[in-house]
Amino acid sequence: MQNLNTIYQSTDDQMNKAIDHLEAELAKIRAGKASPHMLDGIMVDYYGSNTPLNQVSNITTPDARTIVIQPWEKGMLVNIEKSIMGANLGVTPMNDGSVIRLNIPPLTEERRKELVKKTKQEGEQTKVSIRNIRKDANDLIKKELKNGLPEDVAKDAETKVQTTTDQYILKVDKHLESKEKEIMTV
Repeated sequence: MQNLNTIYQSTDDQMNKAIDHLEAELAKIRAGKASPHMLDGIMVDYYGSNTPLNQVSNITTPDARTIVIQPWEKGMLVNIEKSIMGANLGVTPMNDGSVIRLNIPPLTEERRKELVKKTKQEGEQTKVSIRNIRKDANDLIKKELKNGLPEDVAKDAETKVQTTTDQYILKVDKHLESKEKEIMTV
């Protein structure tokens, strides 16, 4: 029975990580509004080492269409600008000598549909991950069955894993629905 609890806990933890990953990926998909999360993952050359942008500057959104990046050192402006251009965000940085401004253009209907499609792809990848976690958990339960676990207990365990899987798939659907609504709202 101890092994089953370990399997349940591990399955739950892994599925939670899949949801966390989905949330992080969805945060990077811009919905027409400026968000500091759009810059997550951008690395800047900081004295020879790659450093996340948010660790060398202050990132703010003074309004819904603008991101302002204020580096802690003025000498970093050029490197930050280069990194943003290299990240291919679809926005051109404007350097005024003390801060970098990113003006986020409004999304076209076509671009919104592309973003919804990308959102759905992220969701589908997360669902596949969750199903793979379920498969791994069921394989472990089958292994326990061969090691003397009663069959009815194994069936109950598989049912519990399936219930957990269904709950996480529902969470994915809710995240997708909310992000799609956010993207399609003009």
